[in-house]
Amino acid sequence: MTFDKDLISIQSVRDLIKRSEQAQKQLSEYNQEQIDAIVAKIAKACASNAELLAKLAVEETGFGRWQDKVLKNLLGSTMTYESCKDMKTIGIINEDAEKKLMDVGVPVGIVAALIPSTNPTSTTMYKAIISIKSGNSVIFSPHPNARKCILETIRIIKEAIVDAGGPKDTVLSIENVTLQAVNELITDRRIGMILATGGEAMVRAAYSSGNPAIGVGPGNGPAFIEQSADVSKAVRQIVESKTFDNGTICASEQSIITEDCIKDEVVEKLKKQGCYFMTTEEIEKLAKFILRSNGTMNPQIVGKDAKTIADLANIRIPVGTKILVAEQNEVGKNNPYAREKLCPILAFYTENSWERACERSMEILHNEGVGHTMTIHTKDESVVKEFALKKPVSRLLVNTPATLGGVGATTNLSPAFTLGCGAVGGSSTSDNITPMHLLNVRRVAYGVKELSDISGKEVVDEFENLKSSNTSETFSKEQVEEITKAVLRRLSIN
Repeated sequence: MTFDKDLISIQSVRDLIKRSEQAQKQLSEYNQEQIDAIVAKIAKACASNAELLAKLAVEETGFGRWQDKVLKNLLGSTMTYESCKDMKTIGIINEDAEKKLMDVGVPVGIVAALIPSTNPTSTTMYKAIISIKSGNSVIFSPHPNARKCILETIRIIKEAIVDAGGPKDTVLSIENVTLQAVNELITDRRIGMILATGGEAMVRAAYSSGNPAIGVGPGNGPAFIEQSADVSKAVRQIVESKTFDNGTICASEQSIITEDCIKDEVVEKLKKQGCYFMTTEEIEKLAKFILRSNGTMNPQIVGKDAKTIADLANIRIPVGTKILVAEQNEVGKNNPYAREKLCPILAFYTENSWERACERSMEILHNEGVGHTMTIHTKDESVVKEFALKKPVSRLLVNTPATLGGVGATTNLSPAFTLGCGAVGGSSTSDNITPMHLLNVRRVAYGVKELSDISGKEVVDEFENLKSSNTSETFSKEQVEEITKAVLRRLSIN
């Protein structure tokens, strides 16, 4: 008897969940010290294999540069570990003797971790560390195009867990990846949390699964160079950021906005840094390759360098070109340059004031990427505050490369490869995701008052007096205020 591939994959997921459930039960008996020892071993093992796994990822996916993926792997392992190693996540995590409150960390259970092809090994490391730090087991769902390098990363993590004395099934993975298998995983009621990093459709599926989920939307962050900025530094940081791993991090800059008064200087500096401003004809030729017919990003350009992309569109560019730049004056869903481009392509907008630049950046973000990230380069703190108050983003980065600033490498944000986009972006949180997002807090609260303390005779008398003097069926605003004052007086006595 033979079975269909999809049926086999569904059954395998059910088996994985049973094993993961048992491992998490074992893990729930571990104390903070034991959990921390496991997480430390994982971080060390991943860091030791950072270069090997970086090369495997590039070889399998064809995305990015292995040299940059080494740093991403260190961010997903060492930097993530350093940021959370002292967190209290197991048992009693906080006590307030004065208020008679106690907080107990409770693991969510099994974490279903969906891994993208753009940052496959680093995201696997990061999700393993933050999940286990909170006492959870993990089942990974690899992107099919990065299956081998993800499974190798998981193998290394499993060895580290066993070496540290942890349950061998603490991390597991779907190996026969099908849509049916992923759906079986994310909809099973035994899943405590879904960590979804990847395409918009996959994130939507996670949120509609019926299980708790943390997902992130697409990035499309503009970078505004304001007239007071150190233009040379701003341009250098943008170029370094947009070319890092060939632009595969979703926090990377997708467009530049600058002011008329400094446009010439900005353009000159960009050209000196290896940016090629395409002609109108070249812009139109390349536009055909950025999006597919269904309006989604063309995987042929993702994580490729400028020359490879130019060759695809039959565009001749100078030797040494790092980024392809397209001057634009419109924003819309059908304008590929106003959308997310996970490769070294930048849109370039010029406005006559910072106020107009503010409006343009919001236009771009509402077109795509709302709730995610944007960057501003300026020396004017008042402009920063204006942007902070109005921009529909979860991360406003100032004078830093967006790629590494957003994930916490060049800023003091928490190191993360899952960046929440807030309610405006359809996400359940606006934070960089840490172990604290993967546990529940059980509140222990001691009684500090009696019923008579909060419903005293003074309040009752005040109410009865007002009621007897009231000739209508409703109380006036003034009478409600009198009742409120009586309640407050009573509470202040106790």
